Amino acid sequence: MTDFTMKTDADGVAIITWDCPGKSMNVMSGEALLELNDCVDKALADEAVKGIVITSGKKDFAGGMDLNVLADMRANAGDEPAKGLFEGIMQMHVLLRKIERAGMDPKTLKGAKPVAAALPGTAAGIGFELPLACHRIFAADNPKAKIGLPEILVGIFPGAGGTTRLARKLGAMMAAPFLLEGKMLDPKKAKGAGLVDEVVEDPVAAAKEWVLKATDADCVKPWDKKDYKMPGGAPYHPAGFQTFVGASAMINGKTAGAYPAPKALLSAVYEGAMVPFDTALKIEARWFTHVLMNPSSAAMIRSLFLNKEALEKGAVRPANVDDQRVKKLGVLGAGMMGAGIALVSALAGIEVVLIDSTQEAADRGKAYSEKYADGGIKKGRSTPEKKEALLSLITPTTDYSALANCDLIIEAVFEDPGVKAEVTAKAEAVIPADCIYASNTSTLPISGLAKASSRPEQFIGIHFFSPVEKMSLVEIIKGEKTGDRAVAKALDYVRQIRKTPIVVNDARFFYANRCIIPYINEGVRMVGEGVEPALIENAARMLGFPVGPLQLNDETSIDLGVKIAKATKAALGNAYDAGAADEVLFWLFDQGRMGRKSKSGYYAYDEAGKRLGIWPGLRDKYTAEADAQPELIDVQHRLMFSQVLEAVRALEEGVLMDIREGDVGAILGWGFAPWSGGPFSWLDMLGAAYAAERCDQLEAAYGARFKCPALLREMAEKGQSFYSRFGQKKAA
Repeated sequence: MTDFTMKTDADGVAIITWDCPGKSMNVMSGEALLELNDCVDKALADEAVKGIVITSGKKDFAGGMDLNVLADMRANAGDEPAKGLFEGIMQMHVLLRKIERAGMDPKTLKGAKPVAAALPGTAAGIGFELPLACHRIFAADNPKAKIGLPEILVGIFPGAGGTTRLARKLGAMMAAPFLLEGKMLDPKKAKGAGLVDEVVEDPVAAAKEWVLKATDADCVKPWDKKDYKMPGGAPYHPAGFQTFVGASAMINGKTAGAYPAPKALLSAVYEGAMVPFDTALKIEARWFTHVLMNPSSAAMIRSLFLNKEALEKGAVRPANVDDQRVKKLGVLGAGMMGAGIALVSALAGIEVVLIDSTQEAADRGKAYSEKYADGGIKKGRSTPEKKEALLSLITPTTDYSALANCDLIIEAVFEDPGVKAEVTAKAEAVIPADCIYASNTSTLPISGLAKASSRPEQFIGIHFFSPVEKMSLVEIIKGEKTGDRAVAKALDYVRQIRKTPIVVNDARFFYANRCIIPYINEGVRMVGEGVEPALIENAARMLGFPVGPLQLNDETSIDLGVKIAKATKAALGNAYDAGAADEVLFWLFDQGRMGRKSKSGYYAYDEAGKRLGIWPGLRDKYTAEADAQPELIDVQHRLMFSQVLEAVRALEEGVLMDIREGDVGAILGWGFAPWSGGPFSWLDMLGAAYAAERCDQLEAAYGARFKCPALLREMAEKGQSFYSRFGQKKAA
């Protein structure tokens, strides 16, 4: 079982082929690195070899690094994990530097064997860092391929030379979108950006031809030449100085200091730009080690890569059910949610029947997809032919008989049990006996809605987040009688539309909204207590939340908040305690300030709907008389604990069945502090003992909503963490 093999052609070109056995995509393992090193050594030592082409035996080049390699480096170092990581990373640098120098005499810069990379498709992470070390990169004209360095998106940065090479190749400013944002491009755009050198029909043939014609000058990287100057200027060059100052401001503006990786990456580029290339690689390795030693990186990798991938591959899917991929979908309700569901389904090639009470409303729902397609054409991401194919899959109608051949129905009508019961009966009168029926409700218990169905075992919740086409999480809710086939159907469908599913048991607000609502309420409570609104919002941003609780309430609408508050109070009776939150919420409602949709809420807005800052009237009403403001850490802990304690209670009650789903769902569903890895990862960072102690302090200061859950208290007493106790197993 080998990942890298080498064959030398009669013309003297050694073809090194990367082809991981049993995998659809190449990933770099520790063993593979050793194999690549052996192939390179043999090719460089063989006088018959005139040059080298590195390519893939698969349709893509590579998807990145097997992150277990980094874990092994750390584990194998015993009591010195940082040393183990640094030395392991430096070994990768040595290998890629060997490819880059390819036997070149460092004094004369002559004698190197030409090395070209031939990319048939996607090249990501180490799959692009390896080509960057080659002398020329040829990419296939494959519009589906993506090329780039997405590491920053999972809490690390390109640490196998990609950061240093790309910054020196393009300059810090031009490299920023690819290093700091993880931007991936198709081959033609990648060439335009300077990521690859050639886009051709047959990259291996073109690479071989180049290798045989390459001169000594072709095999010397710019940074190995004595007259090298960094594009755009190094840190103390006038232009470069402005670039680095601006980059530092941009990072802090976007991350509010919550994420360690972007700051470390910029430090590696800044410091590396002032020293020779090989020293810069050592600096990159040190900063990469620094990031890997930060618990935030381990948590982000686990949640946003390992756990997310496991859920997308069906980690919680019932094993005893055959393939349930959807062939024809019925969507009931062509409003914003129904139209979005129809769009993402048609984009996945699924035939959709879109039903509403009037033909005009149904047509308007289909027009949503037309507008989306037009936007794609305008941006060069689509074509008129693709638009026509997309729209041909959506049939807008008022006729329920059009659902006769559907194998999945998703109801997305008004949040009213009576309305939902009515459309359920109409649909079940015509759909096949084995058709699965799902409700897109965001708050109404599935078991209650299933009472309107004659087949409750085939009734399930599929909760999309808005806007459907942009949000990657889908929450699947099992009712009391929901069967395994319905769960499998929902999971297979979500995978078809390329989103990430979590499965939870039925309860009020399910999982996501159960945690989001306390976040909003805590922010609003603090306003009512006289806390400066800007302090609340900025505290949330400094925690890594995409929006503060007040802005989120404006976005979701204040009248909806009032409706939820009234319904929750009616359901919970004396157990309901919103404190000062309801006073603020109802006061804004009485002022006619409904949030962004009315261009008035906690924030002031201009006529175009752009936020202008906190509405002065909010401060006049609640903050003007405040004697003092709380410490930042208190505000942040109130916002964090209000959510994570609900997550723990959801786990205790069996609503949440797997902590992986709790962490992934929180980050993807409402942007819970991604740097933390999710609620359970964050509690593990704090340690159960400290978390329980902090609960006691918050409860004493602010009320019973911060009471430490029994599960967390027990874990504190036993010295446990969530991932050590529950690991990869379900917690139900």
